[in-house]
Amino acid sequence: MEYTVSKQAKLTTLILVVVGVAALLVGIMMDHGDHAGKRIWANLLINGYFFFTISLAAVFFLALQYVSEMAWGVTTQRVFQAIMSFMPIGAVVLLIVFIASSMHQTHLYHWMAEGVMDPASEHYDKIIAGKSFYLNQPFFWGRNILYFGIWIYFANWFRKNSLKEDTLNLDGATSPVYKKAIIKGILFIAFFAYTSSSSAWDWIMAIDVHWFSTMFGWYCFSGMWVSMMIVAVVLVQYLKRNGYLKEVNSSHVHDLGKWLFAISCLWSYIWFCQFMLIWYSNIPEEATYYIQRFNDYRGLYIGTFFVNFLLPFFVLMSRDAKRNGIFLIPIALIIFIGHWIDVLVMVLPGTLFDHGHLGAVEIGMFLIFLGVFIFMVLRALSKAPLMTKNHPMYDESVHLHH
Repeated sequence: MEYTVSKQAKLTTLILVVVGVAALLVGIMMDHGDHAGKRIWANLLINGYFFFTISLAAVFFLALQYVSEMAWGVTTQRVFQAIMSFMPIGAVVLLIVFIASSMHQTHLYHWMAEGVMDPASEHYDKIIAGKSFYLNQPFFWGRNILYFGIWIYFANWFRKNSLKEDTLNLDGATSPVYKKAIIKGILFIAFFAYTSSSSAWDWIMAIDVHWFSTMFGWYCFSGMWVSMMIVAVVLVQYLKRNGYLKEVNSSHVHDLGKWLFAISCLWSYIWFCQFMLIWYSNIPEEATYYIQRFNDYRGLYIGTFFVNFLLPFFVLMSRDAKRNGIFLIPIALIIFIGHWIDVLVMVLPGTLFDHGHLGAVEIGMFLIFLGVFIFMVLRALSKAPLMTKNHPMYDESVHLHH
């Protein structure tokens, strides 16, 4: 059964964008400070990163399904493929931010500022200069072109060959596309294992260039993964309530809920471990990251941990809660906002310092990106059948029950 984007869904995405634009304009008019321009650039980075990495995590999870020969996820594969569709837009937004930073149109990344690595300059920074082997523009751009090129290549390959698989006349034989997808999945995960961390260092950790954490890459990875699982859970519930995905039963929904619960616990574990290991060591150059957030963003920073950990941990622990959309959807949406705020708090303290806050500009930019993201995902869902019926594990997935 093919999905058709309803007029109501199109209207909803349009309303989100229009309200977002209105809020953004109001926020800009109210913000008369010198940091107004930087605030817009910071929010472009926040939302470009947040929604792009959700799409990227969908590629990872799809590759993981192939490599592990996961049967239960076959009936929802097209949902993950649709989530991948925002990748090109997210990549363009991030590239615009990086180009503006490289050309000194904005100063989100202090290490890109003129003179910080030049011993003869009054702006020379010995700590930043010590990281020049890694933090230099040629190497930075080389890495990022490689990231985007290979990630988008794999996303397109999985989508294109999954659609190709639908057209094959297999007569009971195993699809050759499926066998190739396993190999491609292994290659992607091997590449993603490093680049998911290194991109987080380049895009987010490098904002606070004097600080570093060896756990930061895993922290960002767990955040993008749980955010993507939230989108998948909400999409599956939306499609089922509108008469689609009849092959998806309560066991499939339960498995999605278990992933949401498990990755929320993983994120919480890394959040606490990173904080604990740095805080109790009491080394000034390490603890400064948390001192700044505790001083200027305490409510948002501590609030995200309680929302993103306690809510899923206590509400989604039971079996019935994982199967019931009445519990899943509102909890998932609240956690989704919580993880967006988590990215906000990773970016604003290092770019706007004590001038940053959650206001009309932040909400407006988020609504614009959310509207475009939803439209792209629903549009991708409408471009192909919702079931991959030539997948060798399709029958096993349809009859899943536990």
